[in-house]
Amino acid sequence: MKQVDVAVIGTGWIGGMRAETLSRSALVDRLHICEIRPDRLAEMKQITKAATATLDYQDIIGNERISIVYVCTAPEPTHFPIARDCLKAGKHVLLEKPIALEFWEADELITLAKRNGVKFTIGYSQRFNSKIAYAKKQIREGKLGDIVSVMVSRHLSRSLGKKIAGRTKLSPAAMESTHDLDFVFWMLEPAKPVRVYSQGAYGVMKPLNGSYDCMWNTVTMDNGAVVVVGGGWNLPPGYPNYSSTWIEITGTEGALILDGTYRDNWLNTVEGGTRYPMSTMPGEQVDHMYAGQLGPETIHFLECCLLDRPVMVQPAHARMVMETYTAADLSAERNEPVDMPLNNEALARIAEWDRRR
Repeated sequence: MKQVDVAVIGTGWIGGMRAETLSRSALVDRLHICEIRPDRLAEMKQITKAATATLDYQDIIGNERISIVYVCTAPEPTHFPIARDCLKAGKHVLLEKPIALEFWEADELITLAKRNGVKFTIGYSQRFNSKIAYAKKQIREGKLGDIVSVMVSRHLSRSLGKKIAGRTKLSPAAMESTHDLDFVFWMLEPAKPVRVYSQGAYGVMKPLNGSYDCMWNTVTMDNGAVVVVGGGWNLPPGYPNYSSTWIEITGTEGALILDGTYRDNWLNTVEGGTRYPMSTMPGEQVDHMYAGQLGPETIHFLECCLLDRPVMVQPAHARMVMETYTAADLSAERNEPVDMPLNNEALARIAEWDRRR
């Protein structure tokens, strides 16, 4: 059996789950972890039995045994420099979304991966949701005919929303609906977005970082299909990191409705009240198995590197998603539709807006 040395940089919520998943894989010879918080580093080293544990990601870069790296750091501005250094060192990289905060950063990462002949992908784990995979299959096989519309409504608890919005000034379109834009565009390939109109509403998140509580984004595709993606992060506190999703897909020959509200698992206790287990977007470990998307996605990338298979999420696709939610932010700010691809005037407006923020 071919084994490999693997590293996880950033072992918080998501990175911790990836590290634990990798620690249980027979494909991993030695696991290496990096974390800037000494207490968390010590905790994760004990949990995963990591071969090495470091506070400095340059130790991962300099370790020639390590060929695959999962970059799971926060806040989001750390993504580009760490992923860049890993790609420069000739390592395969899975980078958590977003691919970058600036378009030139995304372009540089994509160029580096191609130049060095390494695999590079973005952690859009919803493609490993069985319901999403089923929808993709039905569309690909023509069961729904020509797709007319797709609607996705996703809402998170405000406890998770505050955790996300508190670490960086990015909108719900960029930090939440990015997953939905990714899998919808994936399902509708080869169609591409040509126009975005977005509206946002303020509420409990505005005092935290000036963010909308929710954003609704209407995207026109070049084949005429209409995509509506709504994302909010202001549900009352409940099950930790709860995510509720509803998806409607209509076509000329059929329709598909997907219920991702997780009401099929209902735990009610005197101490904790009503809970909806296994209702987070990435999923969670349940004893001997992983319930959700993040575990299978983590192993999939590992296998892609070992077997030289194409990655599930091409980085150019992730850049298109980035351009779409950037257009959505600009549309909401200007209160008018924005054409895609973004022209120089729109890019200048975005740069001016970023400076004001």
